Amino acid sequence: MTAKSQQKPNSLFMVLSCVKMNGYACKENFTADDFFFAGLSKPGLTNNTFGSLVTGANVQKIPGLNTLGVSFSRIDYAPGGLNPPHTHPRATEIAFVLDGELEVGFITTTGTLYSKTVKKGEIFVFPKGLVHFQKNNGKVPAAVIVAFNSQLPGTQSIGATLFAAVPPVPDYVLSQAFQIGTKDVQKIKSRFAPK
Repeated sequence: MTAKSQQKPNSLFMVLSCVKMNGYACKENFTADDFFFAGLSKPGLTNNTFGSLVTGANVQKIPGLNTLGVSFSRIDYAPGGLNPPHTHPRATEIAFVLDGELEVGFITTTGTLYSKTVKKGEIFVFPKGLVHFQKNNGKVPAAVIVAFNSQLPGTQSIGATLFAAVPPVPDYVLSQAFQIGTKDVQKIKSRFAPK
């Protein structure tokens, strides 16, 4: 083999090691830690505006999920906590209630709300792409584990998407869409502004 032919396999190896699947690099060498995540073992802090916290366990935190088409999250809720209306553009979600009970619901593309109270040990399914929410109306904390049929389901929170976009959605668009005055739009935007 000449020096030049010896470089070709190395060059090919370098190209293959940079191959990405679904936007994430495929690792040539991996360990058990690439398939492990302990981040869902403890409740998350819910002392925020909505009284809930989502802890994701997706391909960004577990490299071994790349190309497998699954992920998890844990959502913790303070009493009165809300996971506000949002959508997952790349996945259906199934929620298993660990503790407490939640009012949950999704809205179809025809504007029909399907809502139910789910309790510890019960599950509820949110179809892919539909706007949905979860609310803890109880006096004690609640928690769910959710599974997705995507390694990275994506989350688009309706309020933040519309009122905290960069660059901003024009006030006149939001004013007409929600049938409210421009001052109300600005007030809502100020609540979504980074603190």
